[in-house]
Amino acid sequence: MTISLKDLDPHEMNDWCPGCGDNGILAGVKNTIVNLGIDPHKMVVVSGIGCSSKLPNFINTNGVHTLHGRAIPFAEGIKLANPELTVIIDSGDGDTYGIGAGHFISAGRRNLDIKLFVHDNGVYSLTKGQASPTLPENRKVKGIPAPNINGAINPLELALFSGYTFIARTTSYNIKEMVDLMSKAIRHKGLALVDILQGCPTYNPEFTSSQWFMQHTKPLPETYDPVVKNPSDISEANQKKRDALSMMMGDDDMNIHTGLFFQWENPDTFESRLEARHIPAAISEQIADKDNKSTIDLEKTLSSLIV
Repeated sequence: MTISLKDLDPHEMNDWCPGCGDNGILAGVKNTIVNLGIDPHKMVVVSGIGCSSKLPNFINTNGVHTLHGRAIPFAEGIKLANPELTVIIDSGDGDTYGIGAGHFISAGRRNLDIKLFVHDNGVYSLTKGQASPTLPENRKVKGIPAPNINGAINPLELALFSGYTFIARTTSYNIKEMVDLMSKAIRHKGLALVDILQGCPTYNPEFTSSQWFMQHTKPLPETYDPVVKNPSDISEANQKKRDALSMMMGDDDMNIHTGLFFQWENPDTFESRLEARHIPAAISEQIADKDNKSTIDLEKTLSSLIV
């Protein structure tokens, strides 16, 4: 089964501007869920604040619409509480790489099994098009009075240095590639980033149209191999990181590769660290008896707070 833009409910699409890339990303997420056969009851889609963050409302799974810049710690808490859940984050470039940058970096230290699908259009569309952290320097968009005075971050490089074990990039117009990368990210055991260059026809139409992406993006070379073959071989993993960084740094604002840049099934996940210390997931804790009466001794907990 394949879901295309014409299959989406018109009421869903009306929540975004006509031609918004979020529609393509929504189709990509739905296709991924269907293709992988994920049980909706065992999946949680987390978002922050922004146009992108409406997405959980349009998917028949568990959804959490959280605070601006705080989607990652919410998702981490959900995954730690119940490791059996598939936990993904759909949030924007401003939400993730701006106010949420500290959480984005810290997540790499843990390598928890969550997936970030970032809607990256270079602007804060919900608040009328200000420059986001990924808008290149000297680029003029509708929401700012003069060309952008700030430099842009490279989220793929930042993810690589932070410790992400799966790093990919695609566009909101290439649903086939998007679904392939999202599927690989979900099957990957560890922290995964899929940065999605997204069309914004309202506040950044010149540099995010399908025509612009067709002219300025291209797939990674067929000879490029991003996958660490022996996950326990640190030297191989480091070499793959160097290869990925070289490929990332070879791109510029007008020439951009899409595809899978790096994948390392690193056995050192946060879950494995907890298991080694015999720390059980919260869901395994019994909090009620067979009559649904609490088994938690609150008196003991409250007494421990007395100073």
